[in-house]
Amino acid sequence: MSKLAVVFPGQGSQSVGMGKDVYDALPDARQFFINADEVLGFPLSSLIFEGPEASLKQTANTQPALLTVSMALYEIFRQKGITPDFVAGHSLGEYSALVAAGVLSFHDAVSIVRTRGEFMEQAVPGGQGAMAAVLGAERDALAALCSDIAAGGHLVELANLNCPGQIVVSGTKEGIQAVTERAKEAGAKRAIPLEVSGPFHSSLMKGAAENLRSKLNTVSFHNAQIPVVANVTASPVIEGDSIRNLLVEQVYSPVLWEDSVQWLISQGVDTFVEIGPGSVLTGLIRKIDKSVRTVTINSLESLETAVLV
Repeated sequence: MSKLAVVFPGQGSQSVGMGKDVYDALPDARQFFINADEVLGFPLSSLIFEGPEASLKQTANTQPALLTVSMALYEIFRQKGITPDFVAGHSLGEYSALVAAGVLSFHDAVSIVRTRGEFMEQAVPGGQGAMAAVLGAERDALAALCSDIAAGGHLVELANLNCPGQIVVSGTKEGIQAVTERAKEAGAKRAIPLEVSGPFHSSLMKGAAENLRSKLNTVSFHNAQIPVVANVTASPVIEGDSIRNLLVEQVYSPVLWEDSVQWLISQGVDTFVEIGPGSVLTGLIRKIDKSVRTVTINSLESLETAVLV
């Protein structure tokens, strides 16, 4: 029997103007933007719709913005009477998955991710951390290269295991520079520095993770109504307290995206619906397994024309 998974994008999928079409057309979608503005105490919706882009790209703004747009789109999708068999999200997108699964209220989630973004920005002084996408390397060979560089005093670690041939590494500026210079030793075609404000999903984020733990302990976590495939383990989690602990680990652990998608496919998922701005995850899923169906819902038009059967 065929199964359906809904997946939610993370940082990097944002763009000025995202979600404006559903905001204008659908009162139920609009309510998420209104609620986010009220919870955060500033007009996040104006920043999403009008920019400036530089402000929207700041992690503490990007995270609640993406969550808000993703959940506005998901609400309309949900009203079509479709319940996924599984949900998952890439890094920040995991919070959208948790709202969809009934683990967190939107009110709590938007407050958490705003604070999470602030902690992540503050964890490492500007210019000291970096990330890079490494193309064409095997994960074991790249992990060995990172260990060798780290043993020389410059921390660098695997951060996002996105799909075959695309792995993001994270660490100190010097560590990332060393990986980009030596990537071919791990069989890579090339390494591309990323425009990010910190070394996310590396052990340099442990301070941010501990700060986030304090925030998460103030919020109610319910058991998931839909199994959530966790970034940290690439396996399903239901129990609320376990999810809370995994969200702390997620800040400094690699995102096991390829493994998560492979696990979902092993459970009979043959249709993946990406809900949220952009289409990054759709592209990754196609590189992981071309045989599955992918549907992208990132606008009013795509909501209205999506065919899922």
